[in-house]
This record gives sequence, structure tokens and C-alpha cells, in this order.
Amino acid sequence: MTVHVTNIDNARATPADLRIPSRPARKGLYRGGLKRSFETVLILLAAPFVLPFSLLIAGLIALEGHSPFYRQERIGKDGRRFMMWKFRTMVPDAEKRLQDHLQASPKARIEWATTQKLKDDPRCTRFGRVLRRSSMDELPQLLNVLMGDMALVGPRPMMPEQQSLYPGASYYRLRPGITGFWQVSARNESEFVDRALYDDMYDDRLSLPTDVRLLAQTAGAVLRGTGY
Repeated sequence: MTVHVTNIDNARATPADLRIPSRPARKGLYRGGLKRSFETVLILLAAPFVLPFSLLIAGLIALEGHSPFYRQERIGKDGRRFMMWKFRTMVPDAEKRLQDHLQASPKARIEWATTQKLKDDPRCTRFGRVLRRSSMDELPQLLNVLMGDMALVGPRPMMPEQQSLYPGASYYRLRPGITGFWQVSARNESEFVDRALYDDMYDDRLSLPTDVRLLAQTAGAVLRGTGY
């Protein structure tokens, strides 16, 4: 999703614009429990529409000869590890293809080292590219939200091996989210370390109005197909 975010009203910025004063962990009724209740209700209301669509996606992936679902270890709140679910978008030998591609392409090595992503990812299947572009590959993470490992809105879930690259602290005070400030930002153009700036901003502004506006921005980005 490629919508730049400076604040919740104006969506144009660079990561440098997002620097905010560091603050101690904040408390509040919404942060303390209402946020989880709000997101659970949203998921349950959407379930009659999401479940049939998810079954269709799973069937189309199976037609490609792959298992529809994929799970991967991620870091959650307070550093607790959990298994995050996604629709499969990559070939079975994804890691080997990645290493071969990085060895053959100095440009790709630099891109991976700075962003932990590749715009032209050789691991993706044809249908997987469509799912990533529309962000539909993340629908199974709704189960992670219901289980309490994730939130609808929060920091992008981080892999264990990325912890040494992350310079901030806000991530560990929050449940990682399916969407959030970084997820609806110029994420393909930003460096991995910039995530901490977006996470600090969300930690500072966490509220019901913030979440509602980020969810609305996410819906717009999904309809435009600007994910990946």
C-alpha cells in the first residue's frame, strides 16, 4: 500500500517528518481493552463476507498445486513469539530462490539489506503477486487478531531475525497490526529502520479515531491495489 502518511489527516510525508518526542508508555481505556473489543466486533461483523471470499482464494491457490496457507514466526507484544498466518504467495523453495537471486544481483542485495523487501521478488507465484498487490494475502491474519496475537491496527509484524535491525522500543509495547501507519505509507521506498518512527507515532496517537482513519485509508489502498 503506497499512501504516504504525515498525520491522520494529511497523507504526504517522508520518514523524517514523523519524528516525535519520546514518551513513556501511555495508558488509557481504549489502549487497555476497548481497542481489542472494537476490533473483535469488526471482524465478527465482517465474517459472513470474509469467510466465503477467503475460501475462494484458498481454492485458487490450491489449483496452482500449493498449500493455501502459510505460517511464519513473528515477534509480538513484549517480545513474545507467535505464528502468523497468511495465504501462500511464494513457491515452495522460496528461501533458495531468494539466496540465489541475492547472490546474482548486487542491486537486489542492497535493496534487501535496507528494506527487507524486494519489489521484484522471484519467490512469488503469479497469483501470489495479485494477492500481495491487493493485500488479500493477509486475510488469514484476522485469526491472529481473534487469538490476541495481533491487532487490526498496529506495527508491521517483525521476524525474529529482524530484531537486531530495529532501533526503537514502541513496537514491543503494542500488538503488531495487519495495517498501520507504516503499512499505508511509502513502505517500498522506506528503509526497515524507519519502521520505528511510524511505530513511535502510532504509540503516541493510539486512539479510536486514529484506528478508524487508518482502517479507512487501508480500505482505499486495497481498492486501488497499491500494496506489496
